[in-house]
Amino acid sequence: MAEAANILVIGGGLVGLAAAWRVQQRRPGARIVVLEKENRVGAHQSGRNSGVLHAGLYYRPGSYKARLAVRGIRQMIAFCRDEGIPHEVCGKIVAAATEEEVPRLRALFERGMANGLRGLEWLEAERIAEFEPHARGAAAIRVPEEGIVDYIAVCERLAEKVRAGGGQVQLRARTRSLRREKGEWIAETTAGAFRGRFLINCAGLHADRVARMAGARPRLRIVPFRGEYRRLKPSRRGLVRNLIYPTPDPRFPFLGVHFTRLIHGGVEAGPNAVLAFAREGYSFWTIHPRDLAEALSFPGLWRFLAKYPAMARRELAQSLSERRFCRALQRLVPEIRPEDLEPGGAGVRAQAMLPDGRLAEDFHIERQPGALHVLNAPSPAATASLAIGEHLAGLVEEG
Repeated sequence: MAEAANILVIGGGLVGLAAAWRVQQRRPGARIVVLEKENRVGAHQSGRNSGVLHAGLYYRPGSYKARLAVRGIRQMIAFCRDEGIPHEVCGKIVAAATEEEVPRLRALFERGMANGLRGLEWLEAERIAEFEPHARGAAAIRVPEEGIVDYIAVCERLAEKVRAGGGQVQLRARTRSLRREKGEWIAETTAGAFRGRFLINCAGLHADRVARMAGARPRLRIVPFRGEYRRLKPSRRGLVRNLIYPTPDPRFPFLGVHFTRLIHGGVEAGPNAVLAFAREGYSFWTIHPRDLAEALSFPGLWRFLAKYPAMARRELAQSLSERRFCRALQRLVPEIRPEDLEPGGAGVRAQAMLPDGRLAEDFHIERQPGALHVLNAPSPAATASLAIGEHLAGLVEEG
């Protein structure tokens, strides 16, 4: 017999766990089961990102990303403070490397103000060194609300809270099939069958597949992009105090490499953005035939590559060449040299793409009778996860 629950949540990352916890807060006593295919929570995007708390600087005013990042960072900081989770609100700077980038930086400053960020500060070139002595630029923005955090610890604490509230976090439970019978969902998994009246799909890198299992027909397709990191050698960590980011180029869909101080020590540089040959392809040589075939057969990918050929070539070159990777970093910190870098980790973005080749810019949630599918939740979803969970809990209440 399938184990019974009020609500099934597929995916034990930050968004899935936050959704389960927020539903419990609204419905004390509700039986909630989180199904996670790995042997621990937060194994993929939630535990393989750069650990940054994003305040909502980059996102279009009024978008889900803007609203939920601004609300989410304040919720996440309060949660970490209350739960004793390592975090630090250290601030960051966003630098314009050249005079040509200054108008874009000014527009970014105005966007941050429109999104309600507190304490934004415009820095002329001579003031950058007050905050990052080794950084250079024509101008910069200081974002004092941003910081760093241990997101794996956040996942673990959320899982504890779900269990303490009477819920279940079932590990090693890969969802193999979904069907709806008599108003209930039946999830057949590697840990047995589970049933629930409502389904919340937070499967991240596999969210579109889970949606199709449930009978939904999303136009979006998850196309995996690997982000590779380098680390500064211990003797050179003094080049970076906190967080140093570039001014985004609106011609390209990804942010560009940057510097991040880590909450448990060390400094990361990256990530780039290269097409991964597997949805969990954390190295160049990891290839999953089904994942690769799905990506290559999707017309949107070819339209994306046709639209951004220069970016695709640049990101691949930076992946294969330490010197090219370092050259991109030198736009922010000119003193850095290839010999200052050593291999770091990698993550894979669960980036949703449309058939016309456009990346889904905002968080994307689709409804189905008795189900919600979170089909696009890349950065800043980690920062915003508690606010996203709150939003999902509200949608569950609406039915």
